[in-house]
Amino acid sequence: MAENETETGATAAPEGQEGPILSIITQYVKDISFENPNAPASLNPELPQPSVDLGINVQAKALTPENYEVELRIQATAKHEDNTAFIIELVYGGLFLIKNFPADALEMVCMIECPRLIFPFARRVISDASRDGGFSPLQLDPIDFAGLYQAHKSQEAQNNTAGNA
Repeated sequence: MAENETETGATAAPEGQEGPILSIITQYVKDISFENPNAPASLNPELPQPSVDLGINVQAKALTPENYEVELRIQATAKHEDNTAFIIELVYGGLFLIKNFPADALEMVCMIECPRLIFPFARRVISDASRDGGFSPLQLDPIDFAGLYQAHKSQEAQNNTAGNA
């Protein structure tokens, strides 16, 4: 077996150097808003399920060289035709220990892996808020944070190219 391989075959960090560490220190609801502007009419059981428009945004900032705050911002607007059934806005945060990653990987860890880890908890908060508002629980589908990150990077590149033209 090679020197730097563990029993599973994975490459270990060189002796005396710790491997990459990503862990959640804490997670929390930073801000939540639920609006039910047309109640009680919007709660009529004869109405079909509302259509939902969803917006997702991720923001990250370094608090120390190893501690990062990552915010997952979710806005869901549910409508019956032109009438708003409800609006949920959630900012769900996580404080992460991110250590021993290459500098060029930090952005991807913060924008892909960290929100992927806290999303299930934010999803539960959204579900509970819609249920507590008198609606069926809103079950968000899993989010492809890598795809969102790549789309954001592509958009940035297009904006930079257009700005330099």
